[in-house]
Amino acid sequence: MLRSRTLLPVIILLALGIAGYFYFAPSEKTQEEGLQAKVKRGRFEITVTATGELAAKRSIKIRAPQGMRAAGVYETTISDLVPEGTVVEKGAYVASLDRTELAGKMANVQTEVEKIQTQLEQARIDTAIEMRGLRDELANLEFAKKEKLLQVELSKYEPRSVIRQAELDLERTERDYQQLIKKYELKEQQSIAKIQEIDALLRQNLAQLQKYESLSDEFHIIAPESGMVIYARSWRGKKEPGARISAWDPVVAELPDLKDMISQAYVNEVDISKVQEGQQVEIKVDAFPGRSYSGRVAKVANIGEQISGYDAKVFEVIIQLSETDSILRPAMTTSNEVVTAVFEDMVYIPIEAVQNDSLSFVYRSDGRQIIRQEVITGMANANEIIIHHGLKEGDMIYLSPPQEKLDAPFVPIGPEIKERINRQQEEEKAKRQAEAMEKRREVKGQEPSGSQRKARGEMIVIE
Repeated sequence: MLRSRTLLPVIILLALGIAGYFYFAPSEKTQEEGLQAKVKRGRFEITVTATGELAAKRSIKIRAPQGMRAAGVYETTISDLVPEGTVVEKGAYVASLDRTELAGKMANVQTEVEKIQTQLEQARIDTAIEMRGLRDELANLEFAKKEKLLQVELSKYEPRSVIRQAELDLERTERDYQQLIKKYELKEQQSIAKIQEIDALLRQNLAQLQKYESLSDEFHIIAPESGMVIYARSWRGKKEPGARISAWDPVVAELPDLKDMISQAYVNEVDISKVQEGQQVEIKVDAFPGRSYSGRVAKVANIGEQISGYDAKVFEVIIQLSETDSILRPAMTTSNEVVTAVFEDMVYIPIEAVQNDSLSFVYRSDGRQIIRQEVITGMANANEIIIHHGLKEGDMIYLSPPQEKLDAPFVPIGPEIKERINRQQEEEKAKRQAEAMEKRREVKGQEPSGSQRKARGEMIVIE
């Protein structure tokens, strides 16, 4: 009796558990229904999504002095730079560059100038002394010549040999005098040439010093126009205070035109064939999730490139924004959804429902049985695919093959239907290509005429 009382509650609990399991457990039919989807009909869009950055289509560059290379200053440092986003007026201070190297060159040239000035003064003094000595010699010879002439006059009553000796002394003195005059003239020309050479070297160094001084003044950089200062970028990153400025890339900052913006995006090489100039784009800015802007593809790069952050090669795509907004700023991250194709009133299904075994087919339920229905597929987007024939709106299909119906009856499509559908697809493809060419003509001339990009995330700059 005690044993029956102990077993009774256990039996009751076991019975309740079994009943609950069968009551709450999903039936095979329910599980099967959960793997089904309904065929839809309506507007079908194919899009390509790409991440990018906002940039100004037109921008005025704020440059370091153009004379840096000529002065032998090939690189310097940004000592100070106004905060990014600062609105400046034309002629206002923007940045200053480190003058250390330039100051060293100026000091060397200044030393050379002083040295040459000393040489010039010494040359003038030496010339004056030497010329004064020659003039004294000329005066002495001129006096000697008069003396010899007098001796000739006095010896005219002397024997012929004495007269002849006096004449020879006079001729010798005359010859020495003429030679000294010639030497004086040559020495004068030589002294003038030497002084001119030193003077030319002095002028050259003074001109170089003046260039350095002018260049030093230009290291204090001002805004060429009014606008908002945006830091320039290079392969080293953003050019902030302390960054290096190269004479071959002297851009310090930029003044972008915020009324005309573009999005510089990168599309994976797998999807680039779908993207063409003139296509519509929906642009969203990460900084303002609730807002979106319309645009069009303005330019598609012909050559792919390997960029940090991407596993595969990507192609640069420039998107022209059709709208303006005062809150948009260069370098903001964008999400760009390019509408590569739009089809009206199309039948489409989830892409995972299509099975391929030399032919494309789906598992369809007609209410009584499951069949393998052949389908003619069209273009697809990330999640769905167009069905040109084989299904109609409202049909129920399986997203994955039902295990117990893998060998379900197969329903093929006739060859004449396939041929007709293929002709229609070719006609539609030609029509889409014609429309794409028309869109490309519409954006012709709107594409950026030039860009300067050295690293991922750089701003597009068009002068």
